[in-house]
Amino acid sequence: MIKRFFILSSLCMVLGVSAQNSHTVVKGDNPYNIAKKYGITVDELLKLNPKYKDGKLAIGDVVTVKAEKHTAPASKPAVAEKAKSGSVGQVGKIILQPKQTIYGITKQYRISETDLRKLNPELDSHMKIGDEIILPLESIKKYGGEQQALPAAVVTKSAESHTETPVAVATSGEGEAYVIQSKDNYYRITKQFGISQQELFALNPGLEEKGLKPGETIKVKKSNTDAAVVSEPVNPKTKIESGNEKVSTATVTSVVDDYVTYTIQQGDTVFSIVNKFGVSIDELIALNPELSKGLKTGMVLKIKKQDPAYVKKNGDALSVVLMLPFGYSTNETQYRAMALDFLTGAKLAIERNASGGQKLDIKIVDSGNEASFKNSMAQINPENTDLIIGPFFKSNVIDVLDFTRNQKIPVVAPFANSPELYNYSNLIIVETNDQTYADKIVEEVKAVYSDQKIYVVADSKKEIANYIKGGLEKAVKNPNIIIVNSPSEIQLDKNMMTGQSAPVIAILASDNDAAGEAFANKTIALSKEVQGVKAFSMYYSPIFEKKVDELSQASLVYLMDRKINAEGSFEKEILAAYKSKYCKTPPKYAIVGFDVVNDMLTRENKKGEIFKQMNKVQTQLATKFEFVKSKANGAYVNTGYRVIRLVP
Repeated sequence: MIKRFFILSSLCMVLGVSAQNSHTVVKGDNPYNIAKKYGITVDELLKLNPKYKDGKLAIGDVVTVKAEKHTAPASKPAVAEKAKSGSVGQVGKIILQPKQTIYGITKQYRISETDLRKLNPELDSHMKIGDEIILPLESIKKYGGEQQALPAAVVTKSAESHTETPVAVATSGEGEAYVIQSKDNYYRITKQFGISQQELFALNPGLEEKGLKPGETIKVKKSNTDAAVVSEPVNPKTKIESGNEKVSTATVTSVVDDYVTYTIQQGDTVFSIVNKFGVSIDELIALNPELSKGLKTGMVLKIKKQDPAYVKKNGDALSVVLMLPFGYSTNETQYRAMALDFLTGAKLAIERNASGGQKLDIKIVDSGNEASFKNSMAQINPENTDLIIGPFFKSNVIDVLDFTRNQKIPVVAPFANSPELYNYSNLIIVETNDQTYADKIVEEVKAVYSDQKIYVVADSKKEIANYIKGGLEKAVKNPNIIIVNSPSEIQLDKNMMTGQSAPVIAILASDNDAAGEAFANKTIALSKEVQGVKAFSMYYSPIFEKKVDELSQASLVYLMDRKINAEGSFEKEILAAYKSKYCKTPPKYAIVGFDVVNDMLTRENKKGEIFKQMNKVQTQLATKFEFVKSKANGAYVNTGYRVIRLVP
């Protein structure tokens, strides 16, 4: 199961150095980042503050720091912004976390999507982890939980003038030095100083990998006039969730010959680091023997360097090949309708990205059948191809990977997901595997379990049912789990004291639609006999949407690889565009085609370095994409899914 962490460091205030060279500890501070901020070592910091020799600091502690030539600018006091619209009132900011979507934000903070977009006009175009989202201050305080209003130097905006106070910039020989603010992102900085992202990264080697850290100083291109200030005017029963949460807060700080260094932040675990970098625990400990004494915040680890990111071939345009099984060359029609539908969605995604300025060179190849497939590969020039989407089937995917092994061209498998594919470092697997779904079901059941009997309805192989049973036996106390072949075998439990019927937990671990219908009918019948029956399904069945009201009485929770949030503005836009273009709503494989192609193209930068963008969590029309490395130098596998809860 994927563990959940919270970003704390992004909420730290940027404080200046007092006349006495002291620093007041704020949330997220530790000896390492304080020392780094003031240009001293941790040993020097602890020598200056002997009472903190154990490294334990509390918020509000005042520590002595070594004087330096340049100090960080003092932050402005945290103030609430006033929205232009009087109906919203005071507003504040939150930092966008992984897994957060527009839909999820509107539900959590009880705000309509219309009001959210009024406060954040560029919401779709720049939704990246670490971005600031403006929300009503009262909503943040009431519903924010751990994610409270951003305390660091929030800017006061005027509804009349729409101006901000510029940040002081020092000049240097090579260019201007700029102190990163909590509100900054790449887009904002490049616009403010009139440079491209490529120029920004060239001036600051390693910045693209490391990311922007509030309080750090970067170089920006020297301008002829004073830095322009970019104003951001502020304009006044089924629940779909994004799924599991996963956040990593540490950053890569430098790259050495054979490894990168990684600074441990609060909330990190060995498990999260191994997952992030795709290395084994043995490899991690071999480079970092001190790990045997435990993981400590501020520790700098050596991590085995991964394969270099793929860089595009020649020219400005990104050369993309779509391999689809039309079967024209062999006069086979078995997969033609599927391929044609996929292509309609893909074309919509291609046109959308091209209209946004992306230069694309698209080639469509008929992958034919098993016998003719190798002939179709002759149409691909591996020396001038930057991305291959398809083919659909596992054996063909392996053929393409072998064909392109010298060039390491990124290959996207829309439907194939098999352990034998996990060894290819240039492969991107779109389909989420059953184990990921099973882990989520275990997590969901654990959250509501209170000594109920648990029934798991298995398919003919029983592999997934046994996997769920094993997970639950580790996750809950005193489990009583029964694997059954049919939903008809699920029975209410009996209270030993009163003899009355007691509710049970029912889990469907079969993707058969007939089993899904029988499961739905059985849980509906049980929930009418006794309150408290809980139903879970690893898979979607069409009957779930036909009997929403009845199944909500059993609080049915089911998972889907694809689910459209019909109320979302992005979704409405894409559905309308497809209908306008093809005079119908998009069928299943058209949705897959749009989602896969749009997701891949939006991860590409101008250099074609798609693998540098794989850590971004994105939801397209219906599909959630959250890629993780299967193993060290292995394939990227999608672990995203949608969670649908039927609420009574």
